[in-house]
Amino acid sequence: MKAAVFHEYQGPIEVVRVDDPTPPRDGVVVAVRANGICRSDWHGWVGHDSDVKLPHVPGHELAGEIVAIGPEVRRFKVDDRVTVPFAMGCGSCRCCQQGDPHICDAYFQPGFTAWGSFAEFVALPHADVNLVALPDSLNFVAAASLGCRFVTAFRAVVAQGQAKPGQWVAVHGCGGVGLAAVMIARATGTRIVAIDPNPAALDLARNFGASACLNPREISDIPQAIQDLTQGGADLSIDALGSSTTCRNSVLSLRKRGRHVQVGLMLGEHREAPIPMARVIAWELDILGSHGMQAHAYPGLLSLIENGTLNPGALVTQTVSLEEGAQFLQRMNSGGFAGVTVIDRF
Repeated sequence: MKAAVFHEYQGPIEVVRVDDPTPPRDGVVVAVRANGICRSDWHGWVGHDSDVKLPHVPGHELAGEIVAIGPEVRRFKVDDRVTVPFAMGCGSCRCCQQGDPHICDAYFQPGFTAWGSFAEFVALPHADVNLVALPDSLNFVAAASLGCRFVTAFRAVVAQGQAKPGQWVAVHGCGGVGLAAVMIARATGTRIVAIDPNPAALDLARNFGASACLNPREISDIPQAIQDLTQGGADLSIDALGSSTTCRNSVLSLRKRGRHVQVGLMLGEHREAPIPMARVIAWELDILGSHGMQAHAYPGLLSLIENGTLNPGALVTQTVSLEEGAQFLQRMNSGGFAGVTVIDRF
C-alpha cells in the first residue's frame, strides 16, 4: 500500500510503498477513504509526543470501509462504513468497564502508538469496543472531520462543559477543533465569543454563529474584553489551541463559578503551563480536561448531523491528495490556514 512515512522528527514525509497491514484477532483493516489533517499530527511529527516511534505514519482522523476482519470481531463485517475515536480503549481495563474507553489505561491511538491513516489502509484493534458505524447520509470527507475535532469539541461543550441555552461560551483558538466547538455551542443555543489572531478563522467562526469575534493582535487584554462583552465573564471557556497564553486567558475570562475546559494539547514549552489558581479558588472555577469521546457517545453527535442541526462538512475548506497532505502537515504551524483540510485521494 501507499503510506506517508517520516524517519526522523521534523524530517521529510515521503509517500512510499509499504506492506499492507493484517487485522488483529479482535480488529479490522480499514480502507481509508478520507483522513483529516490535525495539529496533533503535527505535534507527533515535531517530536512532542513520546508515543511516536520512528519510522512512523501519522493520521488519526479517518473514515473508510472495512476490508478485512479478525476472527473475534462480532459487531462489524467487511464493507461496513466506519469511523473511530482517535483514543481507542482495550475494552477490559477499569476505565473501559466504567464506560470511558477514551481514557483507557492501555489506550491505542492510530498515528501515535501505531502507524496511522496517512495511508491506503490502517489496522485497528478492539473493533467491537471502538468502531462507529457511519450513517449512509454522511459522506467520508465529512465523517473524517469528526474523528478528533468534532468529537473532542462535542464532549468539551456538551459533556464536560455542560453548556446551556443562553449562556456565554468563549472559544480560544479557531482552528479545526475550535471552529467545531463554535458550531456545537451554537447548536446548543449558547452565545459565543471566538478568539483567534487569524482573520480568516474569525470569519468562519462568525459564519458558524459566533456572536462576537476578538483578535488578540488588536486587543491587548482578551480576558477583560470578554468580561466586558459578556457583562461578567463567560459561563464556559474552552482553550482549543493549547498554549500558556490561551489557557490563562481562558481561565481569566470566566465569570464566577464558570467552567474552563482544556482541549488544546499542552506540549513542548507549554507542557507545565501556570494557571491563575488564586482566581480559581476565589471564584470557585471548575478546571476540566477533554480528551476525545467514547464510541458509545457518538449517537448524540450523529443525531445533530442527521437532523440537519450540525453540518461538519461545512468546516472542510479543502481536500488534497495523500502526497499533498504530507506536505501540508509540515507547514501547519506557519499559520494562515482556516478550517479543516482532508485527504480524500490515495
